[in-house]
Amino acid sequence: MSHASDGAQPSLGCAQLFWLFTRITMLGFGGVLPWMYRVLVEQRKVLDAAEFRELLALGQVLPGPSICNVAVMVGHRHAGVAGGASALAGIMLGPMVLVILLGLGYESSGSSALLASVLSGMSAAATGLIVVVALRMAAGLPRRWRSALLAGSALLGIAVLHLPLWLVLGGLGPVGMLLLRREPSPAMRRGQAAAGDPDAPGGAPR
Repeated sequence: MSHASDGAQPSLGCAQLFWLFTRITMLGFGGVLPWMYRVLVEQRKVLDAAEFRELLALGQVLPGPSICNVAVMVGHRHAGVAGGASALAGIMLGPMVLVILLGLGYESSGSSALLASVLSGMSAAATGLIVVVALRMAAGLPRRWRSALLAGSALLGIAVLHLPLWLVLGGLGPVGMLLLRREPSPAMRRGQAAAGDPDAPGGAPR
């Protein structure tokens, strides 16, 4: 996997990756995805929106939690295997300690009505954050019927028909590759723009 994207910040070291993902995961009460998008794309500009979508899609196909997979891929891009391990450690160590402490506290006060109300409110807030990130990611997709068809089919399969995620991805993945096989990746678009291709976003006219 290539190193930092053109126009992005310089490559991050292992310590920087560890603390970056520690910050992301400690902000992510109720779900890390919204904060990962906010920090990596909007604040630090480690990735652009298209790269984030592609890494997240790949992370969902690979075994294991998709957020951890994205962290490993970003870390590897910047500092190789050590960077991937540092990013993974950053995204897991803080929550692991916190969950152990919360679990100890839950044993003594888990039946509290106040705690139940707090958890209910956090769940609603987390749902809202995920919806906002989904809308932002969708806003950057090409306005083509093929993209809308794939997104609608995935929503139908998971939200309406309650099909397993592996079945939806396994069925729509090959279809998506056929329908969007000519769609350039972010790396290809950057190369076209650098070469002065007028058809590429930001490309200079010949």
